[in-house]
Amino acid sequence: MGLRWTLRAHDARLVQEIERSSNVSPVVAQILALRGITAPDQIASFFNMKMTTGLRPPEELPGLVEAVATIYSAISERKKIVVYGDYDADGMTSTAILYRCIKLIGGEVSYFVPNRLDDGYGLSKASLEKLHQRGAEMIITVDCGISSIEEVQFAKSKGMQIVITDHHHPGPTLPPADGIVHPALPGYGYPFAGLCGAGVAFKLAWGLCQIDHGSPKLPPKYRDFLFSAVSLAAIGTVCDVVPLLDENRVIVHHGLNCMRQYANPGLTHLIGMAKVADKPRLAAEDIGFALGPRLNAAGRLGQAQLGVELLTCESDDRAQALAEYIDQLNKNRDTLDRKILKSAKKLIKENHEPENEAALVLTEPGWHLGVIGIAAGRIAEQFHRPTIMISTDPLGNRPGVGSCRSSCGVNLYEALAGCSEHLIKFGGHKAAAGLSIEPKNIDAFREDFCEQVISQVSVEELIPDLDIDAEALIGHLTMNMMNDLEKLAPFGQKNPRPVLCATGVRLASPPKTMGSDGRHLSLQLEQHGSKIRGVAFGKGEWAEELGKENAEFDFAFRPVINEFRGYRSVEVQLIDFRPSTSTVPAV
Repeated sequence: MGLRWTLRAHDARLVQEIERSSNVSPVVAQILALRGITAPDQIASFFNMKMTTGLRPPEELPGLVEAVATIYSAISERKKIVVYGDYDADGMTSTAILYRCIKLIGGEVSYFVPNRLDDGYGLSKASLEKLHQRGAEMIITVDCGISSIEEVQFAKSKGMQIVITDHHHPGPTLPPADGIVHPALPGYGYPFAGLCGAGVAFKLAWGLCQIDHGSPKLPPKYRDFLFSAVSLAAIGTVCDVVPLLDENRVIVHHGLNCMRQYANPGLTHLIGMAKVADKPRLAAEDIGFALGPRLNAAGRLGQAQLGVELLTCESDDRAQALAEYIDQLNKNRDTLDRKILKSAKKLIKENHEPENEAALVLTEPGWHLGVIGIAAGRIAEQFHRPTIMISTDPLGNRPGVGSCRSSCGVNLYEALAGCSEHLIKFGGHKAAAGLSIEPKNIDAFREDFCEQVISQVSVEELIPDLDIDAEALIGHLTMNMMNDLEKLAPFGQKNPRPVLCATGVRLASPPKTMGSDGRHLSLQLEQHGSKIRGVAFGKGEWAEELGKENAEFDFAFRPVINEFRGYRSVEVQLIDFRPSTSTVPAV
């Protein structure tokens, strides 16, 4: 089930205008044109990375001024405050930011993160009751709560104040909280709704620092804290896959620059365990593929509290122990992931015909609830189908719990809403969601869900396009060109690393598998006498076809700079390949 390659058309005149008006190189101008960033003010804004001008003042964020006043009053009155977080990397970093801020100001504060396996997502009456019994007088949510109307009412009935900070889609009715901070709060018209939970928490912490000092101009005590906090916000921003545009670009840019200098001992040791400590500079990909998975592993295996402790810990010995434990959790998560993925592919082979099905709804007793989301994402990527993986209870004591991942632009939330009569509950957004269901309803749900997907796109449209920014010669992939491309970083959602292709390429030597189980490939590509190293992560199965003698292939790839022991070189991360027999159609 291959990808459909399309070479994006270029407007040569527009590229030249961008090059002249904004003083950028031709390759950067070409990518900006393809991204629709063409007006001089747009381009200036895209490259404006200053915190003072690239980030809007905190008081402009909807609901922030009122929330700051409410929280600061509680701090001054020595009320017992609990920061109520979430168990993913965005939730952990949000919790750590706000907890450390209130503690810095002198508040009486603790934090609570639900156990993914026992408590489920978001606010729950049971957890709020526990916090009430422990004496909590104010609850501040981070990365959750915007749809928790009954839970907020319950908290207030117990005499607790509650402030909601969130970024998820608000419903038609807002919870009756004492304050709500949300970039898309109705009636405000904030110009950028793409902040993640940690981005919102960072803005709130910034506002609290200002009110405590009594001025927007902050002394070193608060500036140093905010430089540390923006590093955590960068982790949440990358891991929550929000658009790396506008304020998020500024947060990630400065977070990466500040990460080493202002990291607490826990983050410092995590960077070491992730084996990126020796890199001259950190990139967004280091967060996405090294730091984030380790934090998320703690949450997926029911240990999110330890993730927050790591990010707030000031003891070097405790930080090292936590980092080592979380690294081991990530290894355990990886083992579970591979096991579940293997059984899911076996189910598909025996019971499904992906090319004739609009979506894959897979179920198995005992799949680990914290890991099925990762496996669903890998299945969706491989088979180009929206994928739902449902774990049922072998003993029948609980409903089935499912994780959903989208493909080919299908809006999962709308598809689930269209067949919600089969579900106990569901939630999420268009790219990822979760659900619970009685096992007896799974077959009927599968049928209706596939129909909902087909109502959005046809089976033929479920062959994803691979949009290629430009065709390139291997000999042109130089360090100078890469230094130009890196000016477009940080790369991520809505600002992906450019995709190029090269045609008529041979392998200079047989492909070599990498990794303990041969999951990855290392290749030496050759074209017109020029050679370059290529890596294909998770594509070990390509080895057989690519190993054919004297065969020519076309490769689609992302060029990157590899930095190893002080030596920098250009290499390519391969996305797809095909026999070199046809031209790439332009669009």
